[in-house]
Amino acid sequence: MGAYIVISVLIFIVCVLLVLVVLVQNSKGGGLASNFSSSNQFMGVRKTADFLEKTTWTLAIALLLLSMASIFVIPRTGSKTSVDTELRDQMNNTKPVNDFQPAPKK
Repeated sequence: MGAYIVISVLIFIVCVLLVLVVLVQNSKGGGLASNFSSSNQFMGVRKTADFLEKTTWTLAIALLLLSMASIFVIPRTGSKTSVDTELRDQMNNTKPVNDFQPAPKK
């Protein structure tokens, strides 16, 4: 149960970060990079766009892997589901039915 909660929290954090990174980007190539267009910048416009693209892909892959990992840590009960138990009880409690009926005499 503890691993399931940890992976669920990590999925939530990755989702929030992914939304923020996508919102920072501009669909026409500006976005965050356009705000730093001064001539003496540390990172160029292209480097900022590359960083955002790599971050987007990294977070998307992390989300995919965490989602796939969550399959293995989903808490399961040791007993069967209630539907399976109900069907098994019905099968055990029914009496054999004889469907053979003689043909009516004419």
